[in-house]
Amino acid sequence: MDPATATTIDGLNLFAMLGTVLWHLLRIGAALQVLPMIGGRGMPMRARLILAVALSATISTVLPEPPRAAVDATTVLSVFREMTVGVAIGLVLRLAFEAGQFAGELISQGMALSFATLADPLSGASSTVLSQWFFLIFGLLFFTLDGHLALVTLLVDSYAALPIGTPLADMQGFLAALPTFFGTCLRAGLLLALPVMMALLASNLAFGVLSRAASAMNPIVVGIPVALVTGLVLLALVARELQGPIQQLLEDAFLAARALTA
Repeated sequence: MDPATATTIDGLNLFAMLGTVLWHLLRIGAALQVLPMIGGRGMPMRARLILAVALSATISTVLPEPPRAAVDATTVLSVFREMTVGVAIGLVLRLAFEAGQFAGELISQGMALSFATLADPLSGASSTVLSQWFFLIFGLLFFTLDGHLALVTLLVDSYAALPIGTPLADMQGFLAALPTFFGTCLRAGLLLALPVMMALLASNLAFGVLSRAASAMNPIVVGIPVALVTGLVLLALVARELQGPIQQLLEDAFLAARALTA
């Protein structure tokens, strides 16, 4: 084989490999874009791009090659389908983190910390300090429980359940998976915040009764510091018991994400 022919063959193989990586990058990149901790504005764009390309190139070596695609409407629909599946997978895992932020918002109301806000790196908006605290707890437990490895396994299994170019067989089930898990996240966030909320409610009711009995006492001046200290003590106690509920919620999130491609 002459050098010119060998160079041409190597170039064709390189373009075929790049095409395979790009096909996998559609789903993986879309998932990483909306994932918490890894995607979003909390991570630089170049770092996200490098991570997505590296992960796509690695996964493409253990998966069958995608079918050859022509420049037509079918290919365009396949591109949108891959991006939709990736966004749906990432959104399910992001909803699990939103449950923690929802719990932080509820607790902040009773602790008089609703005015203490920070910039949220995920959405770019402002959120309370306790919401950020719960977000960091969720993120630490996500990596501690090898959630990032489970995420890679989930992405690989999604190609086995829904290969590239395969239409979504059950659109109704695909569209119903996200609203169902959204209700689960709301319930989980409420249950996480409920013990602290009830204790703070009892504390506020007690100071309300005292303010009626002793009209000279200012309930705001005395009640807010007591509610703040009580909330911090309760959060320190609750933090020791968060691993079980958060682990169960993350497991439910991965199960819901698998149901999207089932």
